[in-house]
This record gives sequence, C-alpha cells and structure tokens, in this order.
Amino acid sequence: MANPFDTKYKIILEHERSMARAVAGSLIQPKPISVWEVMIPVIFILNFAKTKQSREVFIQNHLFTKNMALKAAFDMFKKELNKQAVMESIESQTQKTLSSVPDSIYSDEIRREQLKEIELLVDHYGKLFKADGENYAALVVSAYQIRENYAAFFKQLKAAENDVMTAARRTLGDQADSRAAGRLEELTDRIRAAGVEKIFNPDSRP
Repeated sequence: MANPFDTKYKIILEHERSMARAVAGSLIQPKPISVWEVMIPVIFILNFAKTKQSREVFIQNHLFTKNMALKAAFDMFKKELNKQAVMESIESQTQKTLSSVPDSIYSDEIRREQLKEIELLVDHYGKLFKADGENYAALVVSAYQIRENYAAFFKQLKAAENDVMTAARRTLGDQADSRAAGRLEELTDRIRAAGVEKIFNPDSRP
C-alpha cells in the first residue's frame, strides 16, 4: 500500500506541473535554449527576447522553487525533519548555485528573495500534507476550508514572486525583458483564479 505522504506528493507535484504547462502553453513557442536558462530559474523569463527556450525548460524553471519547497515539506513529514533543518538545507543548495555562476546571471539578492518564497511554499505544502483528501481539490478544501483563505495564500505568493522578479530585473539590468515578465504575471493570475473558482465552486468540481 502506498504511503499517504508519497501519494500526496505526487498529487501536489502533478498539480504544479499542470499549472506550469498551462502558463507555458500560452506564453512561449518552443525554441532552442542556452545553458544559463537550464541552470538558473527566473533568468530565462526576464531574458525572454534574447534567450531561446522551450516549453519544457520553462516548466522546469517555473517549478524550481516549488520543487525545492515540496521536497522540503515532504521530508518534514516522511523523515520527521523540522522546518529549520529543511530550510538550512535549501539555503546551502542555493548558496552552491550562487557560487557556481556569474554575478550578472544570478545574485544573492535573487537568492534571498527565493528563500522567502520557498519558506512560504513549504508552509503551504505542509498544510496540504496534513489535509485529508484523495485529489488536489479535496486537499485544498480540507486545508483552507474557504475560498478566501486559499486566495489569500495566492496573494502572499504573488507578492513573494514579484520580489524575486524585481531582484532578477536589477541583476539583469538592460538584459531583462519586462514585457515578458508582465505577461507571465498576467497569465499566472488568470490561471490561478480559475483554479480557485474550480475548487470552491461545487458546480464546477467533478
């Protein structure tokens, strides 16, 4: 029999991938990619006009912070680690990335803002791991109870993501494509709002 945490991990990860695929399908056309877009999240978005990315690379980068946070939350429950321990591990991982690439591509400012976003996501995924349900919608309803609570989480997440993007703009300077970043924000808001409506509108849930 599958461990309930393993099952929830797969449910949550597939939901996040589905969201990323939806954004990618509207935002970009597949193109060849450069090495930095593979290695460093955020950069490929702001360097949109100059880099050559594919949808799958977009998805991988879009999920960078979410994957780290989801694994951390999973470890908290399955391995019984505390939040401080998993966040210290993530900080170490991101510090290694920072040390391995040029300052003009990835900065400590980006890293610090990503850590704040990841901590918020760890709390969110932790709620879902503690919730009851056999699918993503059921987990969300169990964890957040009402639409307003779930929407409030997305408001916090948007603010954290915007702080990461602002740091990336400062790092990239003239290389940043703010138009693409704005389009990404618009699409993400729309898709998330539709997801909230689907989960909390009983008529639209299977």
